[in-house]
Amino acid sequence: MDDIFEQTLNLEQKHFDQGFADGHKDGLVAGKEEARQVGLKVGFEVGEELGFYKGCADVWSSAIRADPTRFSARVQKGVKQIEELVGRYPVMEPQDERVQEIMGELRSKFKVVCGSLGVKLEYKGYPKGEEMLKLMLGCCKVYISESRNRLALESIERAAKRFSEVPIVNKFEDETYNRVGYTLVSKLAPKPSGEPCTLRMAVLAMVKAAFETIDLGSHSGSHPRLGVVDHICFHPLLGASLEHVAGVANSLAEDVGFGLQVPTFVYGAAHEERRTLDSIRRELGYFKPNSDGQQWFGGPKSEYLALKPEKGPPQVTQEKGVIVIGATQWVDNYNVPVHSTDISAVRRISKRVSGRGGGLPSVQAMALVHGESVTEVACNLLEPQEVGGDRVQLEVERLAKEEGLTVGNGYFTDLSQGKLIERYLQSVPT
Repeated sequence: MDDIFEQTLNLEQKHFDQGFADGHKDGLVAGKEEARQVGLKVGFEVGEELGFYKGCADVWSSAIRADPTRFSARVQKGVKQIEELVGRYPVMEPQDERVQEIMGELRSKFKVVCGSLGVKLEYKGYPKGEEMLKLMLGCCKVYISESRNRLALESIERAAKRFSEVPIVNKFEDETYNRVGYTLVSKLAPKPSGEPCTLRMAVLAMVKAAFETIDLGSHSGSHPRLGVVDHICFHPLLGASLEHVAGVANSLAEDVGFGLQVPTFVYGAAHEERRTLDSIRRELGYFKPNSDGQQWFGGPKSEYLALKPEKGPPQVTQEKGVIVIGATQWVDNYNVPVHSTDISAVRRISKRVSGRGGGLPSVQAMALVHGESVTEVACNLLEPQEVGGDRVQLEVERLAKEEGLTVGNGYFTDLSQGKLIERYLQSVPT
């Protein structure tokens, strides 16, 4: 009888042990997944707050460099301390005991600097947790060959405003170049659906308005261009993929090429062979001024194109020109003014800066006249996380010194990705 009870107890213990083992195993899996989600959420929020403080400090530092006499020694010291604290934060070591201490100091120093400057800035954060992690945004940069015709620009901007969920988050005008760049940001659907893409519709409306109000045949400026709407590029932001925005780019190219009957070239992820923007421009003569003084006047001189477009007719009209549409990862545009009218010297600098000329990898550069006494080294930074504006600035300064030329402070023609996302979230409720 004792053996029967003992066997029963042993069997019960075995079931208990097995149940515990199974439960422990399942619990580990569930726990790790929950920890991953919590880690993503908390990590995003911390990075977001650090980015806010760093962004403010960067703006203040730039202003101090421009005119240090307008800022007290206390403010200058406070801004420097904020930069040092952000740099010391152990981003890759979240269990470091210093995280709370450094974040506390950051918040305190930030309040002190704001108080000294008499400004009311407060970190309020973006949408939290899962909402932000699931947000998929597409960015589109639209470059139009016009900045002097106010009526035309107003018409283009009115067309965009019909799509309230696709705000223009940045506008960069240059009268000397006679060129304007618009940056739009919009939420993208997680998966392709039958619903029209509002980002594509907003950009198409701008393109139509530009063609209706601008005649390339009467255009002039010191920046090269191929058409009224010279270049459109899509970039993925947050959770969006490059393939996703490439699909939007191709749909827009269909609309413009076949719908509006304008020769349309595609590049980057929108092209099956990943053709590059500069290769298209080179074949179409984009880099060769057609007038003295390094100016571009009028539209194309021939209706026959040297390169066949992917979409639309093979012939081009004087009034509209052609359009290039692409999709790539983020690209920064950074221009450095050189105080010289010696275009040959600045071209030598541009060539030596560019990756094509054996200079900085992933940098494209060209020399453009910008006013009576300045020639700019205009750069595309294809991998800005690897080679940024600071490095380009130092390299241009070094090369200009060899040529006996002086250099001014460079500038970006668009906002950073973080700032664009911030402006979008402020403009459109998510």
